[in-house]
Amino acid sequence: MAKKKVNPLDFAALMEDINADFPTIQVLDKDGKVVDKELLPDLSDDELVELMTRMVWARVLDQRSTALNRQGRLGFYAPTAGQEASQLASQFAMEKEDVLLPGYRDVPQLIQHGLPLRDAFLWSRGHAAGSEYAESLQALPPQIIIGAQYVQAAGVALGLKKRNKPNVAFTYTGDGGSSQGDFYEGINFAGAYKANAVFFIQNNGYAISTPRELQTAANTLAQKGIAAGIPSIQVDGMDALAVYKVTKAAREWAAAGNGPVLIETLTFRYGPHTLSGDDPTRYRSKDVEDEWHEKDPLTRFRIYLTEKGLWSEEKEEQIIEQTKEEIKTAIKAADAAPKQKVSDFLKNMFEVTPKLIQEQIDTFEAKESN
Repeated sequence: MAKKKVNPLDFAALMEDINADFPTIQVLDKDGKVVDKELLPDLSDDELVELMTRMVWARVLDQRSTALNRQGRLGFYAPTAGQEASQLASQFAMEKEDVLLPGYRDVPQLIQHGLPLRDAFLWSRGHAAGSEYAESLQALPPQIIIGAQYVQAAGVALGLKKRNKPNVAFTYTGDGGSSQGDFYEGINFAGAYKANAVFFIQNNGYAISTPRELQTAANTLAQKGIAAGIPSIQVDGMDALAVYKVTKAAREWAAAGNGPVLIETLTFRYGPHTLSGDDPTRYRSKDVEDEWHEKDPLTRFRIYLTEKGLWSEEKEEQIIEQTKEEIKTAIKAADAAPKQKVSDFLKNMFEVTPKLIQEQIDTFEAKESN
């Protein structure tokens, strides 16, 4: 039977076709029940426990970092609670030689990829040592300019491809970042050159304070990748197993030289955009927050693992205490780092110091020695 001809000028029908292609991938529902057995990832019991351990670690890290910020012991901090599945389950699918280009909210992935926690704290304080990475760490420091990491990732990904590396550049931005010019430039460049990249949009619903429905007329953020000609997919970002499954498949696709993939994770941040003055109660209702708390990524994964006999309250308490001790040790190490001087900042500006800057260095060193 011949397919019914559609009026090519029926714009409403065209939009229906576009919007019909982006179902939300889910493995576990909010009650921890498997809704799609075929999508269950091939993870061992030990790997499942390790993933949950990292998510609990991230939740504690967020709580303690918030407290340290309030005490004046940390500087810039962007809360992560609620986004553990989106962040840690995606990073869990990375290989050691894959390159991570994080945004400022993606410090948990960076630490799990190999950045010492002490250095993460120093980065928050604006200390130069927090951005001095070991050669073995395949990552760049967190990007503050919203969306700029997408352009950088495209370049890194092309470099991996040109060197015939079976590795992938991973980068993240938020729903607000998907409105930046750098976002499209990055995915378009990577798509045109079939570069080895996996791009994430962590859609937490509000960017800094703009509701998702006012961010764009697009039905999904994932479909923005279609304009760049790259595979794009939407996943339940509160479901660790779904995020891992999709990320693993995307990584394999990109590493094989097929080009990049764009993944939109539907998630939520419980706290403010940053601890630098944002008040989410001005733009989010309690009903919205309660709704998302019912979808908590730790809760659903905890139920799933407990029913499999892999998790317990005692085990989680042990991890919480271990994480608190790890944080205590790291913050002490950060406190012991040499204090920065104005002359140090000037020395870091140029590879070959110009005469005018050297004169300023000499002036400040004379003051600092007194």
